[in-house]
Amino acid sequence: MILTVTPNPSLDRTYEVPSLDRGEVVRATGERVDPGGKGVNVSRAVTAAGRRTVAVLPLGGPSGALVSELLDAQGIEVAPVPIAGVTRANIALAEADGVLTKINAPGPELSAAERELLLETVRRRSPGADWIACCGSLPRGLAPSWYADLVARAHAAGVRIALDTSGPALLQALRERPDVVKPNAEELAEAVGRPLLTVGDAVKAAEELRELGARSVLASLGADGQLLVDDAGTWFGSARVDAVRSNVGAGDASLAGFLVAGGAGPGALASAVAHGAAAVRLPGSVMPTPADLDPGAVTVTAQVPADRALREPTS
Repeated sequence: MILTVTPNPSLDRTYEVPSLDRGEVVRATGERVDPGGKGVNVSRAVTAAGRRTVAVLPLGGPSGALVSELLDAQGIEVAPVPIAGVTRANIALAEADGVLTKINAPGPELSAAERELLLETVRRRSPGADWIACCGSLPRGLAPSWYADLVARAHAAGVRIALDTSGPALLQALRERPDVVKPNAEELAEAVGRPLLTVGDAVKAAEELRELGARSVLASLGADGQLLVDDAGTWFGSARVDAVRSNVGAGDASLAGFLVAGGAGPGALASAVAHGAAAVRLPGSVMPTPADLDPGAVTVTAQVPADRALREPTS
């Protein structure tokens, strides 16, 4: 079982548009409404893979009730933390050429009692979990050290923990040695304080995160592939993708693929790459099923192309 924790969930509405012309009326060609938040997406991907998951998340207001209903309809067990605020609603505009524009609301502010109830719910639901995946931004009311506290509590309970967040929350959590951290290229560059221009730059940045405490680093490099850096070595994975429909939730699908395949080693990296590649071929934030995966399109190697320039270098 994979327990997910999403401190700042959302109701995500995705519109597919031919192009985005500022100041003009844009007519959508497709529309989806999905439960959102990085941890929620991981739970959706784990369920699509045929594995059990429990989603812990604070929910409030009509949008929170709809998030719970949508997850229940997908067969996902929800461990809700009732809050006085209203769960945020986000908008994504997916253009035909694959460009995605996202408008993310800030979300509610959690009270001291709600913060403690969230931690207590994770503690209560942790027994029997193979992994806890803590994902996404922190809502107002949670200090950057909140994830560090959660990692420490998970390890005290003997549960492995994967962390997908950024900024001060990531840096503070590293001191508690999370088992896996999953930054994208921008988050990796932010963590080390410099641009990443090549795959080799990304490897060095991942090694620095390990020096700061991460036991392994699964780094998404967008169209350039993914890296896994851990005690056993460094691997580079990539997949052939003919057409990108939407990259919403692709990184979350990758993390789910990594965890359901054991969360370690090149085999888990291959699963992560396959899930991410499948996700970008689907509309909105639809998570891939086993039928959507194309393992034959995936390549994983220990011969990392360090000098390869990133197609989307970070600034």
